[in-house]
Amino acid sequence: MKNRDQYVIRYQQGRDTQSANDETLAEFSGLSVKSVTLAPGESISEETAVETAWLLMNGQVKGSAGDEAFGLERRSLFDESASCIHASAGTRISIEATTPTELTVYHCPNRKEFPPRVYTPADVPNEHRGKGQVADRCLRFVRTIFDGSNAPENAEMVLGEVVTLPGGWSSYPPHHHRQPEIYHYRFTKPEGYGHAELGDDVFKVNDRDTVCIPPGLDHAQCAAPGYGMYYSWVIRHLPDDPYTIPDFTEAHAWTMNKDAAYWWPVDVPQK
Repeated sequence: MKNRDQYVIRYQQGRDTQSANDETLAEFSGLSVKSVTLAPGESISEETAVETAWLLMNGQVKGSAGDEAFGLERRSLFDESASCIHASAGTRISIEATTPTELTVYHCPNRKEFPPRVYTPADVPNEHRGKGQVADRCLRFVRTIFDGSNAPENAEMVLGEVVTLPGGWSSYPPHHHRQPEIYHYRFTKPEGYGHAELGDDVFKVNDRDTVCIPPGLDHAQCAAPGYGMYYSWVIRHLPDDPYTIPDFTEAHAWTMNKDAAYWWPVDVPQK
């Protein structure tokens, strides 16, 4: 792959910071992702210029989005589902941390208005996707926070999370779609790592790395044994071409069949 550094962005603390607690992680095809850290008592107060989502990574916050007040808390990316605030351009946002807090913030250049919404873990199912397929080798937790099924009609982003089990696969079978996407990674240990496919290329990903996925490229993932791998994923709808479901690569689509026949050693019991 040519210019691979524009797609695989290694975490470098302090890069492109707007302030001491605000760091840009990636900008790609109209999407952007940044990390915001807040100490207790610190706050964000702004009127959004474009469609924006704030995803709680850890900590506790209180505030309001337009007229909707909220209080959110998260202690684990791996064991708890998502808490998120989603707002259109022109929405007044106030977020105050009551404990040390990190949020990731997602933007797309959509200026259409819609009512803000706060999503809590009760709103975001922790789907056990891949259960029963090929000896559970691609069992993962998929949490779709908002998409075309539950977001306002004027929204142009889709946002979710995936937790890949240690030594397992996710975003599998390999799939692709016409809309641009960004993955941002975390691991259960700071030395954790995994591998990310981009078409026929494979890249090692580490804690806090970010991968930009061009339209049309397959992007299956796997985690190294011993390390749980989390990534947030954000997709941008295209004009007259919204994201719905991905296209699975035909050669590997058979693995989604729970009755699929596959090789397994006779002296190794399946769980």
